[in-house]
Amino acid sequence: PGMVFVEGGSFQMGNTRNDPEGYSDEKPVHTVSFTYAFEIGTHEVTFEQYDAYCADTGAVYPDDEGWGRGTRPVINVGWYNGITYCNWLSEQEGLAVAYDSEGNLLDKYGRLTEDITEVEGYRLPTEAEWEYAARGGHKSLRDYKYAGSDDLESVVWYWFNSDTGSGRKTHPVRLKAANELGLYDMGGNVWEWCHDWYGSYGSSSQTNPIGPEAGPRRVIRGGGWNTDERNCRVARRRNYSFRSYNLGFRLVRTY
Repeated sequence: PGMVFVEGGSFQMGNTRNDPEGYSDEKPVHTVSFTYAFEIGTHEVTFEQYDAYCADTGAVYPDDEGWGRGTRPVINVGWYNGITYCNWLSEQEGLAVAYDSEGNLLDKYGRLTEDITEVEGYRLPTEAEWEYAARGGHKSLRDYKYAGSDDLESVVWYWFNSDTGSGRKTHPVRLKAANELGLYDMGGNVWEWCHDWYGSYGSSSQTNPIGPEAGPRRVIRGGGWNTDERNCRVARRRNYSFRSYNLGFRLVRTY
């Protein structure tokens, strides 16, 4: 898969613009630092990529809602579908898998770990990694409202432009402009699963966070083809527990 290098660093996480469209769980704004670099997919995992996994393993092919497969982002996949795909891809490339069967992180020796720097294989992005990358990471130019721009239409498929003549739906990846890191569809098209359990923000600084130890739902980020502009902001966060026709995922690897 196409991956982009993201240098470690620090950033302000949350509703940094004090945007009136923001939600209460986007505050308090707090400092997050990464002592490591990582690679992140240039776009969401596509049907073409996920179907190769299904063909190889016998996994169930997810429904495309009749919209088409190919380079559209895969949808109707749950969090565990995402991490199973990550493990399969790691094995294809001779890497140690990132997850055990319960969704716990593993180091390169197959031992449980809470240190993200010890994980070798493909995995879902932590919520902090996702937002840092959406904001442009070490190449960030400014505090944009959306990933790479304040111009919603140029970077996002959402409710008011996802119908291009045959109804509202997903679109093939990489059709909108990329952000500073060269990442596409960080806003809109489909929401994306993150590694973290959902929880409230704290005000203290964090280093290499991986989220709460447990919870009822996982974090999703980015907004989708059927959401409004408010949900496509880089600071927007939601929690979810089921597969959906507006939800997919993107890959990350610790560098």
